[in-house]
Amino acid sequence: MPKPFTPKVVTANALLEGDVIYLSADGWTRDLSQADVLTDEADADLRLIEASAQVDTVVGVYLADVDVQDGVPVPVHFREAFRAKGPSNYIHGKQEAPQQEQL
Repeated sequence: MPKPFTPKVVTANALLEGDVIYLSADGWTRDLSQADVLTDEADADLRLIEASAQVDTVVGVYLADVDVQDGVPVPVHFREAFRAKGPSNYIHGKQEAPQQEQL
């Protein structure tokens, strides 16, 4: 028996910047909370095919599992939570919020 389809978002990396991006109703966004949550398997497959065809914009397109909490998509797997936070090699991009100095 096949596994039931769970909510997903289309994710990829921006071709030029390398940032993690998500497919939204208006195109691509760097904010997971703005991503379209796909609950229909056929629709998800179609959106994945359409996104994969945008070879001048994105690389590494795939469907990522999410839960919806208070109407906002939240990553299910550690990998996606890690990707949603931004680069980890040094603080920049999404992690560039002011930090308190540690002694």
